[in-house]
Amino acid sequence: MATLKINGATKTVDVPADTPLLWVIREHLRMTGTKFGCGKGLCGACTVHIDGVATRTCITPVDAAEGVEITTIEGLGGDHPVQKAWIAEQAPQCGYCQSGQIMTAAAFLSENPNPSDDEIVGAMTGNLCRCMAYKRIKAAVARAASDMQKG
Repeated sequence: MATLKINGATKTVDVPADTPLLWVIREHLRMTGTKFGCGKGLCGACTVHIDGVATRTCITPVDAAEGVEITTIEGLGGDHPVQKAWIAEQAPQCGYCQSGQIMTAAAFLSENPNPSDDEIVGAMTGNLCRCMAYKRIKAAVARAASDMQKG
């Protein structure tokens, strides 16, 4: 049994301790916004926040997630400045990687609210986009940073 605090709610799941958090989120808790991409922590599709830090859930065992605050894309609530910027910049194409991209960007901007273009590229480099929408993703992160500074 694992007890998780996810998106502000406490959930208990009966899974082996080494079960990847990704599968607990998707299959047991039915929050399918977090995506499976590579299963090796390389692509970023499975990114959530653990205590505010962007974390790859495909390589995080569920027992490592007990006693921490987990936020999934569903937990951002749909009106986060990064989500609004994503829409304004028309960042997604197929959309598959976007929840991981958004979660990475949100964690990055909470640590660096006024990033340079190079810092944005560096922060987002670990998230892969098969559609190659990187220019629009970078523009969305820059827009979110600007919007967040304006309040």
